[in-house]
Amino acid sequence: MHPLRQLMRRTYQPSLKQSDMTIKTERLTLRPWHDSDAEALFKYAQEPEIGQSAGWPAHKSQQESLEVIRTVFSAPETYAVVPDLTGEPVGCVGVVPPRTGTDQATLRHEAAHIQAEIGYWIGKPYWGMGFIPEAVDALIKHLHENLHTELFWIALFEGNDKSRRVAEKCGFTYHHTHNDGVCAEHFYIKTVTRTTYSL
Repeated sequence: MHPLRQLMRRTYQPSLKQSDMTIKTERLTLRPWHDSDAEALFKYAQEPEIGQSAGWPAHKSQQESLEVIRTVFSAPETYAVVPDLTGEPVGCVGVVPPRTGTDQATLRHEAAHIQAEIGYWIGKPYWGMGFIPEAVDALIKHLHENLHTELFWIALFEGNDKSRRVAEKCGFTYHHTHNDGVCAEHFYIKTVTRTTYSL
């Protein structure tokens, strides 16, 4: 196994049970997804622009959204983004499962850090409201303080300017671009130290 993948596996051993973990911010609650969220998820995930920028197809039914909740969104450290003003999930933020291949290999020199890839999306009616930067900052703080994660990275498809602005607002800086001949992904990284949240 590549040493970088071993480090990623260390990030995927949370000391807190996913079912018990809730993160509160000034305007949001980040909590695990529930079956009862399928209707809300479908409402936003059926929009083609949402999935296209994140690399997945638009949901075609509420049943498909339910299956996503029970599979993809049941992974550790995957949270529904619930604004206080709505009381329902309008997006998602979480740790992306470990990758393999050349995009991982290019980060080999960063392997001294326990690291995690962060993924996120939010429903179109809530674009530009600052909810996702707020959620990403809260997730990073939680992962660093409770799971000792030090290096965070975000992968963005070419042209996904909204997600790039989120990364930059959260203090990520450009690292490299990986092009497999089909599409280009731009990688942004952020390192968190023990003093980051001690002020």
